Amino acid sequence: MHGIEPWAYLRDLFYLLPDWPRARVLELAPAYWKQTLEKGEAQRRLDENPLRRALVDSAP
Repeated sequence: MHGIEPWAYLRDLFYLLPDWPRARVLELAPAYWKQTLEKGEAQRRLDENPLRRALVDSAP
């Protein structure tokens, strides 16, 4: 799926989606996911997610 891990993508998508601007929702599609993370705004929001930090920090 566009070279992204499906479960991590869904976790991050569900965190971002409620506050993401409707006009930019296509940026969250798998085809654009890596580009969206590179822009920084999405990455900053994800870094604020305590669940993501706990899961990423504990990954093998």
